[in-house]
Amino acid sequence: MKNRIVKPLALAVGLALCTGALAAPSGAFDVKELDTSKDVCNDFNGFVNAKWIAANPIPADRTRWGSFDSLREDSLNVQHAIVEKAAGQAATAAPGSIEQKIGYLYASGMDEAAIEKAGFDPIKPELARIAGLKNSADIVAYISDSYAHGHPVAFRFYGSPDFKNSSQQIAYAGQGGLGLPTADYYSKPDFEKIRAAYVAHIARTLQLVGVSEADAQAQAKAVMAFETRLAAASLVPTELRQPENRYHYVSIADADKVTPRFEWAAFFKAQGAEVKDGFSLSQPKFFAEFDKMLGEVPVNDWQAYLRFHAIDQAAPYLSTPFQQEDFAFNAQTLNGQKEMKSRWKRTLDTVEGGMGMALGQLYVAQTFSPASKARAQELVNNLRAAYKARIENLPWMSEATKQKALEKWASFTPKIGYPDKWRDWSGLSLQPDNYFANVQAADKFNYDYMVGKIGKPVDRTEWGMTPQTVNAYYSPQKNEIVFPAAILQPPFFSATADDALNYGGIGAVIGHEMGHGYDDQGSKFDAQGNNVNWWTDEDRKAFEARTDKLAAQFDSYEALPGKFVNGKLTMGENIGDLGGLNAAYDALQMALAKNPKEAKSKIDGYTQDQRFFLNWARVWRGNIRPEAQLTLLNTDPHAPAQFRAIGAPSNMPAFAKAFQCKAGDTMVRDPDKQVKIW
Repeated sequence: MKNRIVKPLALAVGLALCTGALAAPSGAFDVKELDTSKDVCNDFNGFVNAKWIAANPIPADRTRWGSFDSLREDSLNVQHAIVEKAAGQAATAAPGSIEQKIGYLYASGMDEAAIEKAGFDPIKPELARIAGLKNSADIVAYISDSYAHGHPVAFRFYGSPDFKNSSQQIAYAGQGGLGLPTADYYSKPDFEKIRAAYVAHIARTLQLVGVSEADAQAQAKAVMAFETRLAAASLVPTELRQPENRYHYVSIADADKVTPRFEWAAFFKAQGAEVKDGFSLSQPKFFAEFDKMLGEVPVNDWQAYLRFHAIDQAAPYLSTPFQQEDFAFNAQTLNGQKEMKSRWKRTLDTVEGGMGMALGQLYVAQTFSPASKARAQELVNNLRAAYKARIENLPWMSEATKQKALEKWASFTPKIGYPDKWRDWSGLSLQPDNYFANVQAADKFNYDYMVGKIGKPVDRTEWGMTPQTVNAYYSPQKNEIVFPAAILQPPFFSATADDALNYGGIGAVIGHEMGHGYDDQGSKFDAQGNNVNWWTDEDRKAFEARTDKLAAQFDSYEALPGKFVNGKLTMGENIGDLGGLNAAYDALQMALAKNPKEAKSKIDGYTQDQRFFLNWARVWRGNIRPEAQLTLLNTDPHAPAQFRAIGAPSNMPAFAKAFQCKAGDTMVRDPDKQVKIW
């Protein structure tokens, strides 16, 4: 696995303000982008987005392009200016300041001459150590030491709130160690060509460090066999969505019984992790197989596996041949990307991964005011009120369960724009002219920071996403919704736009994040963030009957020829969309009720209700390369954008009324198939 910060695949959402404006300024929503040759009731996504998609092809250095991607590009350009300035002034910046450290990290990544000259010298010591491994004890020691330097090997290890006591941070060990996206890639016929390409990629990667062609091919086959065995003991994404498959609390002694060759106390000591009573050995079957492999797999095969992944993790920070090989498989083959991103973007990715929150501190100072944060809170409050009313009026839920649902609603914690306190970076030491060493230092610093929280109370002020990220998330263990500053822009929000646009954009996605607290998995956590059942059996059955219908709806959407959306994998996001859009629509009606003149007005020929749904669809405009779409169909808990544009509205009578759609139209689901949950 690449040693890179990977953000959770949460819905990208944000905040906005209800302004009560009677007219939208030019450009707030350009109705000329609408393709009126398409029937709004049968091809709503095409009606809203087809013309824009045709006029905005995917850039060569990207795998998809749409509303989110356009905003991300804007955010990148702002960040680019920040890091360029930091690099230019690093020599004279205050010693140890975040400006100096960001400047050093970015400047060293842009020093192509030094990186090319170094070749793969930076990883030669690690390769020599791997070559010297003689037995399983050596392998265990290598894994432990690699982790202590912030480099994951064979499995995942991290700290997170305890599922059963959300106030405490505990250690988690989970499955990992695969170079392909999911376990299915190692066995299903659909991925046979990708498996062959992966073996060839492994061989070419090994040859870059001097392994002969014949030996490289033999080692590549050994690595594939090794990972195939790990994959057979691994859960697939639909299974990993279940909380019971992500949490298995054991004592250290009981964990050692699962892995007699791998002593957990020694591992924790090497990491500096404070693990006393126990930890979550989240997938015991995986770790039992991992332990068997320590005893059964020849040392030579372990060396091949460790050697390849050591090179693979380092490849983005080494000379051009390593970067190109990494790109050729992971970007081109798996995701269809045509061209490598420019060096400044790749280096900025490194800064984001290594010092993202520090960069966010500089980003916020330049782009997001306290006044914007205060205004954003207003819309959150409006959506909270609408969601509460929907819970109170549910016809299928008992009063006992409603009270628990409302208790959870009352304890939601919204975080908007940026953290109230910033992280301390004083322990991170960087150099002005050594990119690989800087990456290694940041890896260890961030790993130690994470490990240092294990065994301590959960810091509920901490953010899991940087302010410059065009995204958002809900945390079931903290029962919080988080909206970074970078998302607070059109098409999600504009301070001068009419209510309909703001509620159909940012309002709906705020509601979406609230809805994650009540989706098929978030609903298994209570108001305090503990994984306990707060439902009656009858209410849970009624809920699941509705979610089954939603799964069937998305199972019917064909994303690629013969390839359909996985309704179970995307269930949580689809529930969030449905509940969030309904709550936002209710909130819009509450706002319009206070302003009858606006409620009856049309802008550019469209009513407020119509503009609400039009902007919802506009949020999801975009195009994607088929290779990337195939990967996401198997890994991403979000449905493809075009189906998100139509999925929730087609279940809402308000949509049909707004556009005068009739029974039998695609956007009017049959009454027996119409899904109503929250």
